[in-house]
Amino acid sequence: MKTNTNTQAKTTIPEFRPVTRILGLYLAISLLSLGATARLADHHTQADTQTWIHAIIVAASATLTFAISLRAAHGHRGAYRRVRIISAVMLIAIAVIDALPGDFPTWMKIEQGACGILLLAVILITNTRTIRTRFAEC
Repeated sequence: MKTNTNTQAKTTIPEFRPVTRILGLYLAISLLSLGATARLADHHTQADTQTWIHAIIVAASATLTFAISLRAAHGHRGAYRRVRIISAVMLIAIAVIDALPGDFPTWMKIEQGACGILLLAVILITNTRTIRTRFAEC
């Protein structure tokens, strides 16, 4: 009897665990930022419409990236590729946003800087030879 390889469970890739943990922290920080935006809603200089939109988009993308990383941790090559692409695009977006003068409150720029450092760590880890080799074997 022939088995369909698409339905077989893939093995967990232990070397990818740090990536999932880092992206979990990125998600937690993004959700805290969204909560802070809600808490500061009465202070329009700290949480205007643009800040709300940004916080929602970042929280949504962090949620998506974390979910994809869970799939990648189970050996899905496409998910691994998406984690690499999304983390690089988000890091560039954060760098541009932080470089622009005055668009967001200082607290949000600091939060985004911390998220940028986490995403840089993800990029560095996912591009190591060890990780690339493991996903080439999947």
